[in-house]
Amino acid sequence: MRHVGFIMEDGFQVMGLAALSAFEFANLQLGHMAYAVSIMSEKGGGIFSTLGMRVETVPLGDFPDTLMVLGELRPRPLTATLRGYIAAAGRNSRRVAGVCTGAFALAEAGLLNGKSATTHWAHAKTLQERFPAVRVDDDRIFIKDGNVWTSAGMSSALDLALALIEDDHGAELARAVARRLVIYHRRPGGQSQFSALLELEPRSDRVKRALVYAKENLRNALTVEELADAASLSPRQFTRVFREETGQSPAKAVERLRLEAAKAMLEDGRHPMDIVARDTGFADRDRMRRAFLRFFGHPPQTLRRNLRLAEAQDQDQAGDMVPAMAEAGE
Repeated sequence: MRHVGFIMEDGFQVMGLAALSAFEFANLQLGHMAYAVSIMSEKGGGIFSTLGMRVETVPLGDFPDTLMVLGELRPRPLTATLRGYIAAAGRNSRRVAGVCTGAFALAEAGLLNGKSATTHWAHAKTLQERFPAVRVDDDRIFIKDGNVWTSAGMSSALDLALALIEDDHGAELARAVARRLVIYHRRPGGQSQFSALLELEPRSDRVKRALVYAKENLRNALTVEELADAASLSPRQFTRVFREETGQSPAKAVERLRLEAAKAMLEDGRHPMDIVARDTGFADRDRMRRAFLRFFGHPPQTLRRNLRLAEAQDQDQAGDMVPAMAEAGE
């Protein structure tokens, strides 16, 4: 049985607690206690979230197999005790993870020096400024570098927990847990934190309705007439209102939605290029390739190749850790 310890202090963000459910359902799916979970704080006892919710914690003790440091809405400097404990966990725990702004705690403890890391996009610039020795990527869902993991904000706590479960027990269990949680199987670590729908930010319900329709029907041609009909506007009215509210033409916005969906499918790694192009409405690989070059500056094959290289590096790192763990008697 693996022990997963969550470190939190007063002012923690409730969303991070969602990760607890992933380990709970992993136990239920496996039919035995694969994970024992504890919530820790420096002194133990009751702590309060930003919403005023009280959570009982145990004081810092033995190092868990996996230490997860939950972030706060406004990251604060660590006490000397917490800083020392997290730094020592980097040597004594099999894995250490920073959830959202928990990356600040890992960086302050020196665990991210020379490593790649991510955090909530709104705090990424500050993390880089405060800790220049960290290679901050502000557009990743989560990153694994050696035995240290970091994740973006809010809902990505679940993606990180599912990735840790997959690391321990394989993709099949992670998918089963995701189904029990009624969420899409964890987003790949390299997936963007940003959504095309959020970036477009239309004001009116009609334009929002058209964009949601487009996202749900990417295999369609999605002509202006089709989108205008979804918005209950004439094509001429729709084109004018759409550009006023989003700053883009409908065709450009649809291409952005197609690219986002295609990138997610490629990152998932289970779909041939032809299927990705067909299911996202590009019709053929060549058209998808040209769109990738325009927007990302590289073809889709480069994305897939980079993901495979990253996976191979992760496997190499995991293999390198096995002899070291055996020597340590783990």
